[in-house]
Amino acid sequence: MARTILITGGARSGKSAFAEKLAWEFGAPLGYLATARTLDSEMDERVRRHRERRGSEWSTIEEPLNLSQALARCDGQYRAILVDCVTLWLSNLLFKYEDAGELIEERIHEDLQRLKGTLNGMVTPVVLVSNEVGMGIVPDNAMARMFRDIAGTTNQALAAAADEVHAVISGIPLRLK
Repeated sequence: MARTILITGGARSGKSAFAEKLAWEFGAPLGYLATARTLDSEMDERVRRHRERRGSEWSTIEEPLNLSQALARCDGQYRAILVDCVTLWLSNLLFKYEDAGELIEERIHEDLQRLKGTLNGMVTPVVLVSNEVGMGIVPDNAMARMFRDIAGTTNQALAAAADEVHAVISGIPLRLK
């Protein structure tokens, strides 16, 4: 079983840059599994800046929904795989299952269990980036509260399964586990 490292923190905390640094410690070639969907020009620009910062040593794999399958396909091809980010993946799943009503959380939980199973069987180290979204105000609508709750329980489950966990606050990484 390969090493799993979880990096969490707030928006613009420096968690992606820290995750890239940790992945680099495994050496090249490196895989970057992107879960973002570029739906507007602002997001296009964010993706461009991230790719430019990473450089040509990274291979980008775009997969907004089927994270477990994408990781399994990439296993053994890279010295490390960075997944950026878990919370965007959860957001994508939330919209995918939007019509499932009360079963949304159950379906996302099933996807999380598949992800944990995949991580457990990986030979390639995986660095996961996830946002810590539950430290602010309580959202004003049910969908946003559900997302906050799902992100919190997902981070807990991944932290428990990970070999190493870091929180990044104001650009400073703190090792939690």
